[in-house]
Formats: sequence, structure tokens, C-alpha cells
Amino acid sequence: MSAASSLRLSVLDQAPVSEGMSSAQALRNSLDLAVLADRLGYYRYWVAEHHGTQSLACASPEVLIGPIAAATSRLRVGSGGVMLPHYSPLKVAESFSMLSGLYPGRIDLGLGRAPGSDSLTASALQRDRRQRPQDDFPEQLNELLAYLWQELPEDHPFARLPAMPGSPELVQPWMLGSSPQSGIWAAELGMPYMFADFIQAAGETVAARYRRDFVPSPHWPDARQGVALQVICAETDEEAKLLATSYGMRLIHMHSGRRLDKIPSVGTALRFFEEHDLPPSTLPSGRRAVIGSPARVREQIEALARAYGADEVMLVSIIYDHEARKRSYELIAREFALV
Repeated sequence: MSAASSLRLSVLDQAPVSEGMSSAQALRNSLDLAVLADRLGYYRYWVAEHHGTQSLACASPEVLIGPIAAATSRLRVGSGGVMLPHYSPLKVAESFSMLSGLYPGRIDLGLGRAPGSDSLTASALQRDRRQRPQDDFPEQLNELLAYLWQELPEDHPFARLPAMPGSPELVQPWMLGSSPQSGIWAAELGMPYMFADFIQAAGETVAARYRRDFVPSPHWPDARQGVALQVICAETDEEAKLLATSYGMRLIHMHSGRRLDKIPSVGTALRFFEEHDLPPSTLPSGRRAVIGSPARVREQIEALARAYGADEVMLVSIIYDHEARKRSYELIAREFALV
């Protein structure tokens, strides 16, 4: 075990649904993993938003956040993230304010612009389907923040609306993204920023620009940079590489436009790589993962955190076996001496 690190480690949970598993079980696994993360010393626990997929059971983060916060005592709990273009800013603000009122000082609202789904599902999510939804994310974001901080201008048409239902408790908002534009918005609004390296690798320049252009706000006087990484850890490098074949097979299917209903087992993945004459470590272009034994994983995490200028790393792990996924987080926590 190495000496304790000053780097904050957190969990991003996508509620993976494995072969032979129901979506309901995947949701119960999320609660189980959150309780473990709370005990192990992870700093925060975020749940994602994905629609129209059978391999991830996380369609509504706000529904999971409440039970997770109730089952844990120390973790900050939040969304990684809410796909704001689908929703009314007021409804999002009210939902997360209620959560913050119930769990003071522990609720985060990570916000994203991506649809989190295919075009058909994105259309089904819209209430008004007579026309394509307009791209007004900056306006939505500003309105949402104004509700959260009770800072609507007096001449705003909604200025007379009552205070948030969870007042006076406040939500901590974050900007999430995997493109330069998300970093620009985060810097302009003085928000913390989490870059999704597991979606689009090599975002170091985006992170550097965010820190350079950050405009201090009353709520965040300093830039706060995080990075979310795909991480798979096991006792040995060889075991970790085997576990990672499930993740690699899923990504290859996603990038080729083929549907993969569940997270494949290691056996299924190995047969796939053999049939297609591919090395089991193959990942699509633009994707990377931190894979290996505890010492190797720590080395890679710390190197990427330095490259991003990040003081926090969120770990997302797509592993077929739930017990192996829990073990991955246990080994990393022990290596970083979180407990």
C-alpha cells in the first residue's frame, strides 16, 4: 500500500446491466456499490443519465440520488449528469433543491448538454414534437443557476416565483463535458468543471483553457478541475486486462453502430475478439482506459490528474461481474489509503 494521496477520488456509476442480469438488479447494485464507496472513503458518488439502452439502467439520476443519499452518511451524491436540454430549468432546480433540503451539504448537480441517447429516444423525451427543439443550452443554464442561487433579475418574467423548496440549503452545480465548448461555458460562469476523458480522451488542452479563462464567481472564486476516467483494477495486470475485455467489446459495438443489449461476460468478449482476429486490449480510436494492478492504476491515475491539472478524479468502471467491480474500487481505495 502506498502513502495517502491528496488527490480526491470519486465514483461515477452508470448502473451497468450485465448478461443474465435484470435492470432492476443493476439499480440495486448501484445502491450496494454506493454503500461500499461511502465506507471506503471516496469523496462523492455521481449517477449518470442514459436513455434508450438496455446495457445501462441509469435513465433518471434524480431518482437514484435520494435512495443513495439515504443509504450513505458521508458521500456527496449527485448527477453525472442531468442532460438539461430535455428539461425545464425550473423543474430541475426544484428537484435538486428538494434533495438538498433532505440531505444538506451533500447534493451535487452535474449538468450536460449531450442527449444521452439516440435521436429516436431524444425525440420521445420531448413533450412538443411538432418541431425540433431549439439549441438554447446557455440560456437554459443561466436560468437554472439563477433559480438555484435565487438570483433572477427583478425584470425577469419568473422573478416572482417563490424560493426553492429545499431552501436555505444549496445545491453544488458542476459543468460536465467532453468538448471545448463545455469548458468555455464553465469558465465564463465560474463553475467547477468535470471533463469526461472516458468519452473523449486527450482533453488536457480543454482543461488548460478552462483554468486559464476562469472568471471567479461569488460561489466559486477559484477554478475547480476534475477528470472522469474509465478504470479497471484487479490484483494483477493480467486479471485486470481480462476484466477489461467486456468493456472493450461494448465500445467496439457502440462505435460500429451495432446494438449490444447487455455488458458481455469475459468469455463472450474473448470469443468476440478471437472471431474478429483482434487483440483483447483493442479500444476504438479516441477512447482509453486505466487498467492494471493497484500500483499500476495509481501511477496512471496520478499521471492523468497531473496532465489535466485536476484535484479530483472520478472513476467509472464497466465490469461484467458486480463483485469484481466492487473489488476494483476496494483495491484502489486501499492503494490510495482513502480509509
